Amino acid sequence: MRRFVSLALLLLAGCAAPALSPERIAQIVAEPQRSAADRANDLRRKPAEMLAFIGVRPGMRALDVSAGGGYTSELIARAVGPDGKVYAQSFKPSPRLLERQKALHNIVVVQRPLEDPVPPGTKDLDLVTLMFNYHDLGHLGVDRASLNRKVFESLKPGGMYVVADHSGRPGTGISESGTLHRIEEAFLRKEVEAAGFRLAGEGVFLRNPGDPRDRETPDPAQPKDEFVLKFVKP
Repeated sequence: MRRFVSLALLLLAGCAAPALSPERIAQIVAEPQRSAADRANDLRRKPAEMLAFIGVRPGMRALDVSAGGGYTSELIARAVGPDGKVYAQSFKPSPRLLERQKALHNIVVVQRPLEDPVPPGTKDLDLVTLMFNYHDLGHLGVDRASLNRKVFESLKPGGMYVVADHSGRPGTGISESGTLHRIEEAFLRKEVEAAGFRLAGEGVFLRNPGDPRDRETPDPAQPKDEFVLKFVKP
């Protein structure tokens, strides 16, 4: 019986759409309809590397937590295509995020609290992202355990939770969230894994070992040291 179940799972996995090719990712990033502001942001955010690291596939159902202006929401929406969907969560949607929803019909803006960002009844998501805002949960007083638990419950087995943030020094935890806007990587990882997630990958494309990490903006001027962690629901 186990052999038949394993075979069925393999067949289902084989039917899943493959991850986007480098050529397709380059087309998404170069899409003429993307704004000048987003293109300027690309220099820091490295969207091609991010999409490749995540392993986005057409048809995915995703949730972008704390979507802000929707930079990441739009990239993922273009990557998952018309058969996919991106829920862009915000406790107060910005005008720019609402504009993106009008332009891309597979973006659904969701007004929800950060402690419970998942739209009611939404299950079996493929992907959840939280980009450069986990540290803010500290000074905002958000129940992070509740957030991570709700994200875990919303994902299908094998679903991904990708978190990127500004790196803090060892031992600082989330104490500098409202000052330096940084968080200790090991602290974040421990909190997310406590919800049941398993670390599946670490993106190094935004790392900068030269950043002393003792200020919000490095001195001398240089890119911030930033980490990207990919967790999986077992």
